[in-house]
Amino acid sequence: MPEGHTIHRLAQDHAERFAGRKTQVSSPQGKFSDAAELLTGQELIGTEAHGKHLFLQLGASWIHIHLGLFGKYTLGETPAPPPTDTVRLRLRNDTYYSDLRGPTTCALITDPEKQAIHDRLGPDPLRPDADPARAYARISRSRTTIAALLMDQKVIAGVGNVYRAEVLFRHGIDPYTPGKNLTQAQLAAIWDDLVALMREGVRHNRIDTVRPEHTPEAMSRPPRVDDHGGEVYVYRRALQPCHLCGTGIRTAELAARNLFWCPACQPPGAY
Repeated sequence: MPEGHTIHRLAQDHAERFAGRKTQVSSPQGKFSDAAELLTGQELIGTEAHGKHLFLQLGASWIHIHLGLFGKYTLGETPAPPPTDTVRLRLRNDTYYSDLRGPTTCALITDPEKQAIHDRLGPDPLRPDADPARAYARISRSRTTIAALLMDQKVIAGVGNVYRAEVLFRHGIDPYTPGKNLTQAQLAAIWDDLVALMREGVRHNRIDTVRPEHTPEAMSRPPRVDDHGGEVYVYRRALQPCHLCGTGIRTAELAARNLFWCPACQPPGAY
């Protein structure tokens, strides 16, 4: 499932290509046809992202999109190729097109329905209105592991499996540490790091989490080869040696997702 930086990048890309211009809206697959007929010819007023939720405003209406596990976007220049019957939503103007396939959600919603989505989500490190104190309060009262809490979209919106594994490694925190055992200083450091890492994710449209002194060039090691791209410390590196200490990276299932960590750099009780 795409992490929050991808959704913010999609909001940014749509704004750059479609904002302020009349947009042709269609649904070749047919599942969004009625809404597309109402929206076509409207101007894209704005775009917004909150966690893993994308919002596109056409005229007075909002399209709510959640990619889920299988949703994908293609953005390109016109002329657009003939749409396949898997395209749920196509936006098009004289210069650009955007195709959405396989989302969990693609729905026309009202302002109150949009607000209800925001209300149930935690603060998003990439939003200027985010209040991290809300996340700190929930984490500091919880016996749940910090690894599970970071993946809970009601606690912090937009963090996925990669960012949670990497930020815990970067701060030397055992992923099984109960949230209530972390200090406010540690929580603030995690938040600030997520803000910085995810902003870079938006800028480069990929996840890189290693510090400058740990890049392949700096360490004279081979670059990572993985379909997720980006340089990381522990994510999807099970049994490979830690870049810092050489210990084999461990993996285990937690909250139905694979967790990755270094048992030496993130020892139990390291909080």
